[in-house]
Amino acid sequence: MKKLYVFLAVLALFSACEDPKDKDVAAQYLPLSGGKVNMIAVVMDGDQWEGRIGDSIRSIYGVPTDGLPMIEPIFSLRHIKPEVFKKQIRTYRSVIIAQTSDKKMFKIRKNVYSKPQRIVYVGGTEDEIVTQLSENAAASIKILKENELFSKQEAIRGSLNQEKTLEETFGISLNIPSVYKMVKKEDNFVWFERKVKNGTMNIIAYALPLGSIPKDDTTIDAIIKMRDSIGKTYVPGRDPETMYMITEKAYTPFLYEAEVDSKFAFETKGMWEVYGFHMAGPFINYVVEDKEHDRLMVIEGFTFAPSEDKRDFMFEIEAILKSLKVNK
Repeated sequence: MKKLYVFLAVLALFSACEDPKDKDVAAQYLPLSGGKVNMIAVVMDGDQWEGRIGDSIRSIYGVPTDGLPMIEPIFSLRHIKPEVFKKQIRTYRSVIIAQTSDKKMFKIRKNVYSKPQRIVYVGGTEDEIVTQLSENAAASIKILKENELFSKQEAIRGSLNQEKTLEETFGISLNIPSVYKMVKKEDNFVWFERKVKNGTMNIIAYALPLGSIPKDDTTIDAIIKMRDSIGKTYVPGRDPETMYMITEKAYTPFLYEAEVDSKFAFETKGMWEVYGFHMAGPFINYVVEDKEHDRLMVIEGFTFAPSEDKRDFMFEIEAILKSLKVNK
């Protein structure tokens, strides 16, 4: 435990004295971070992991992901004992290091042992650690998720679909992996599809008149109506005459305000289903306010993969959609 005190003290000292320019130079020589998508390595003693601190981490970073048909945590958690956290293990992309000590501390550092990497350091008494985890929950989740998203987008850039259809049709670009293939093109609708185990992942895009989705307490109803209309027109089911994609009626989708390509956007997460047929899955939709072109640019992704976990499928789709660029 004495070594831990020294470690925390040294960490605080170096954090206070680091020159940002030196950190940027040093980061160039770090190895690439690893680990599964949306996984956090949690470094602490076994007793702490099984006790209140571990319970607190599980309750914060293991809450269910919004908009999925099954319960899947926002992060998968892997417990690692402090004596094992060295060499290659230290290159995990997302890390939480929690240790009891006589020094209260909560700090998030970037690119310590690898890049891109975020490490959450939390110390103090057991009560102080639990309190700090709770008080910093939203901010730390946001930072860890943004780093996961950045890493995913960097990986996607390695092999992009070279189709120019989105640019030619809407004057936009999306970083879509080459495994996605265009399956439909209309005057105001483009659809890309990727085959996955037991199903497909899908990206669609279309435009609406500016102002056609109100910014008031009717927003979600308007988005549902919009999705159902587009689904009926462009996304058929097994029988194109009677079956088509709609927003699932049993649950109201989650609605958030977001920013895509530095533009205001509505982000909607929920479930779709096929009218007249037993078929459903999760979707994420962005209605992006493109004032320069007097329109709303709508980009959406949805997955159909029965019996498969869908969190990471939808996370890839989110990474693709958030790469949107509207041509000037």
